[in-house]
Amino acid sequence: MTASLSAEPSAVALAPCARCASVRRTCCQRAEILLTERDVERISAHAGGMDFHERRVPGDPSYAAAHEDDPEWLDLTCAADGTRRMLRRQANGDCVFLGEAGCGLALGVRPLICRLYPFSYNAGGLTGRDEHYCPTELLAPRGQPMTDVLGIDGAAAERWRASLYEELRHGRP
Repeated sequence: MTASLSAEPSAVALAPCARCASVRRTCCQRAEILLTERDVERISAHAGGMDFHERRVPGDPSYAAAHEDDPEWLDLTCAADGTRRMLRRQANGDCVFLGEAGCGLALGVRPLICRLYPFSYNAGGLTGRDEHYCPTELLAPRGQPMTDVLGIDGAAAERWRASLYEELRHGRP
């Protein structure tokens, strides 16, 4: 793999997430993706089955920790036994929907958590950007924000954030 991924002709046609996954482990390969009940319904209708998710204790303890700036997050996402509804992973750790061309789910079907990345947020609104998993040096070499590279605007992200909290409140674990 070369350091100038954005210049490789075969990579240019790939979605940014697929380009990212071709050079290092990404959010689609490392994050434990929380699902709302409504996410499960949307994905199930699209995928034709329910074997894409499970309830389990997160492997990363930070996923089950209280958040000072979002006091209700833990109650909205984790059941009393510490489990949460999450996407399953392939044997290699990849999201079950990550393929060679990126996410196999259309944007409107993807979990709200996935649509929101790389925005950071809490119950009150969007709080900034968290591009922790993104190789910004390869996908945004001119310093543009990953939200521009991914084609996500703040208004759409705010709608998804509001939907996320509405769905979490409706389907408490």
